[in-house]
Amino acid sequence: MNESTDIKLDRLFKIEEDRPEAKTELVKVNSNYDDRNLDKEEDYKESRERFYNLLDKGNDALANALEVAKDSDQPRAYEVVSMLLKTVTETNEKLIDLQLKMENLKQLGEPTPTSITNNALFVGSTHELQKLLKGEKKDVNEHNSDGG
Repeated sequence: MNESTDIKLDRLFKIEEDRPEAKTELVKVNSNYDDRNLDKEEDYKESRERFYNLLDKGNDALANALEVAKDSDQPRAYEVVSMLLKTVTETNEKLIDLQLKMENLKQLGEPTPTSITNNALFVGSTHELQKLLKGEKKDVNEHNSDGG
């Protein structure tokens, strides 16, 4: 009467369900190129939209800060305007970088033209090949047709 550990644990915890047999199933994961392209496009659009939002808010904040700086005539207010101006400029540069990166990703995704290799086959003796390579060639085809 040697019961398995599972049966003993089931009885101890009052589990009455039958355990389904474990099934192993091989699932093939297919990375879909089109899905990645869609993700790239969506990410690009979302990032671009956020950059434009940041630029709009930054321009509004810059206008308000400049107004405050003019009214208060305080050096600290002008320092804040300077920092906001720098931040808006950097955000604009990042937007341009995003566009360049997206262009690079699109170029990477495009199929590259295949190169064509034409293989030439020389039929003849090594002596004829040496003459051909040295440029001392008579017409090789004529020589081959002469039988020698």
